Amino acid sequence: MNTRQLRHFLAVLDLGSLSAAAEAVHLSQPALSRSLSALEDELRAPLFDRTGRRLRPTPYAQAYAKRARRIVFDANEGTRELELMRGGELGRLSFAMGSTLAAWLLGPMLLKLTQEAPALKLSIKTSDTMIDALIGETLDFFVGDVSVAALVPDLAAEPVFPCTFGWFARQDHPLASKRRIGIGELEKYSLIGTGHLEESLLRRFAHLYSLQPPVLDHFRVIADDVAAVRNVIVESNAVVPATDLSMIDALRAGEVIALDVDPPLDDLKMTLGIVRRQGRTLVPAAERAFEIIRVRFAEATREIARLRGQKASAGRALRSAKGANKPR
Repeated sequence: MNTRQLRHFLAVLDLGSLSAAAEAVHLSQPALSRSLSALEDELRAPLFDRTGRRLRPTPYAQAYAKRARRIVFDANEGTRELELMRGGELGRLSFAMGSTLAAWLLGPMLLKLTQEAPALKLSIKTSDTMIDALIGETLDFFVGDVSVAALVPDLAAEPVFPCTFGWFARQDHPLASKRRIGIGELEKYSLIGTGHLEESLLRRFAHLYSLQPPVLDHFRVIADDVAAVRNVIVESNAVVPATDLSMIDALRAGEVIALDVDPPLDDLKMTLGIVRRQGRTLVPAAERAFEIIRVRFAEATREIARLRGQKASAGRALRSAKGANKPR
């Protein structure tokens, strides 16, 4: 039995004649008659009494009609559901990202997904320990440091965004106008670390500034909440080494500035991207989410370049002003 045979049965039942039903289902009358006979053989029950040119439904047909309609309806709904899934509008999607990244990415991503695919079911976590969940398939993907994919054979990564780092403080911080600030001057103020500090980054950070281990002892505060860190920086003389990305909104708002620290954090390298399990088929909505991530990171790349350009111009202007004011 198949749904095609059930559709043929229902067409004859509803229209009452073989010729009308054959025209409705785009079959010849002999082909439709063979389809009905095959269904009757499978059900082991006569569905129609043939009286002249008309077919009269038997009690078996009347009893079976409701179930046949339900089967056809469910098949139609199943086909429709798969079509919606193929369009990325339906299904279940579970993903995660680090807490500092979520402050910038998650809100716009959720807004776009819920607007474009209102029937999509979403489950989101903000966590910095996501590998086990990905391997256990309780997560479809996460957005984070793609270097983890090289350490775990079952993972695959799409690099999207090379992070740049800097030192940040409020606009009128005592160090704001100083050039080539050393680590000794920075440590006179509260140092704040943000997010998950990956071990290799900590080692490079320690080497760059000749810091004695443990490196975390040099920070007064370690916090995941970017909004809270931003508030502390704006309201105090605290200083934070962080990615340009985590500070992009505060920079754009003019609340913080990037300090001129020597040496700069240029040696710190981290690439963010989409990490997923190899060989696992995801719902098509995942690709919709991936495209949002790619576009959002591309926008951030342009914005950071613009903000860094402004900083460089301001630095040149300040140096020119100081040179002009020197006694001759």
